[in-house]
Amino acid sequence: MKIAAVVALLASLLTGSPTHATVTYPASSETFANPERGFYHHTGDCDSTTFDEATLRSYRTSQSISLVMCIFYLRQFKTSPISASALAHLQSQLDTVRRAGLKVVLRFAYTDADNVDATPAQVSAHLDQLAPTLRTNADVIAVVQAGLIGTWGEWWYTQHFGDEGVLTDQNWRDRRAVTDKLLSVVPTSRAIQVRTPTIKRTMYGTGRVARIGHHNDCFLASPDDYGTYENPAVEYPYLQDDTLRVPMGGETCTVNPPRSDCPTATAELAGFHWSYLNTDYNRDVLNSWSPCIADVTRKLGYRFALTSGTYPASAVRGGSLPVTIGVRNDGYAAPYNPRDARLVLRNTSSGVLTRLALDTDPRTWAAGTTASINQSVTVPSSLAAGQYQLYLELPDPLLPSRPEYSIRLANQNTWDAATGLNNLNATVTVR
Repeated sequence: MKIAAVVALLASLLTGSPTHATVTYPASSETFANPERGFYHHTGDCDSTTFDEATLRSYRTSQSISLVMCIFYLRQFKTSPISASALAHLQSQLDTVRRAGLKVVLRFAYTDADNVDATPAQVSAHLDQLAPTLRTNADVIAVVQAGLIGTWGEWWYTQHFGDEGVLTDQNWRDRRAVTDKLLSVVPTSRAIQVRTPTIKRTMYGTGRVARIGHHNDCFLASPDDYGTYENPAVEYPYLQDDTLRVPMGGETCTVNPPRSDCPTATAELAGFHWSYLNTDYNRDVLNSWSPCIADVTRKLGYRFALTSGTYPASAVRGGSLPVTIGVRNDGYAAPYNPRDARLVLRNTSSGVLTRLALDTDPRTWAAGTTASINQSVTVPSSLAAGQYQLYLELPDPLLPSRPEYSIRLANQNTWDAATGLNNLNATVTVR
């Protein structure tokens, strides 16, 4: 092997070819779907309607939408166990989402008409029933909103947990118990979201707490977003920091200029690291965003783009292959769920793919920064000698064989939809 390496080096010196090549990558302004981010379509009666696979797939292929909201109401089970048929319907809905190549923002609730929800004990029993389904379907769950308490699962109008903001210490203990229980049944690879910063800060303190994000369902509607904020001077800095590590999303609520206009909208989407937003509501607000809607569509969540890469001209089987890859995040947020990173070698003769793990976590590629992957991967000794095209792959660890769940980079002429690979436009000769 050492002799082969020396021969390769001498050959490159004699021919004048460089031992390393640097590639620069032009960015693309194209709008396209990427998993777990962007605008979503809202389904408010996920328990009684039935997802259509072709419709869901068209969201992704025709509208660049990869998320759908599923609010699953448990109206008829406020005082009884969830029926087997209801659990089967939930499983069927998630199966359809998986076949279509999307993911869900999932919420459970008991009412959309009054404040009559379930008791704390009944909620806990229902979460035990839901646990197997949640764990089995972690792959297509983007995030779980806390829900369960009050009208629409938004924790304000509630019979059993402190109505209209009048809460006793016991109410807060009951709310904390529901949240802790939800965290215990949702797979540890997934986060939940609470409706207001006050809810998280009251129950868990003002420090950083993993797996509990935020959703704002009256974004820009008033100075305090219809009660989302109690003290913006304190909660804004808190939310700006907290959402660096946990997911943020929601929906607009009502037209409220100038707050609901583009300047404030884009500043807060960026400042609070929004990953997803309802495309169906409120359409009047979204229609007023004509100066910025294209930018918002591209920037919700992460938007990774290659900047440059340096690669060797050749490598030896059993030896190292050093690469340096720059990836800029032009989005509002980083990914909030686990994501693998791999250098992929495709044999230009046989087409055989060899995947080599990269020691980096895309969740740390923060908005507005450029991450640098500097690593020497080991070329397998068993790899066939020959010419190899290099790719970067960012697959979903729970759906590694589904290319539509891999991250597409925002560059020109790099994406291969059939494989979910991003072409690094570099080749290496393996000897």
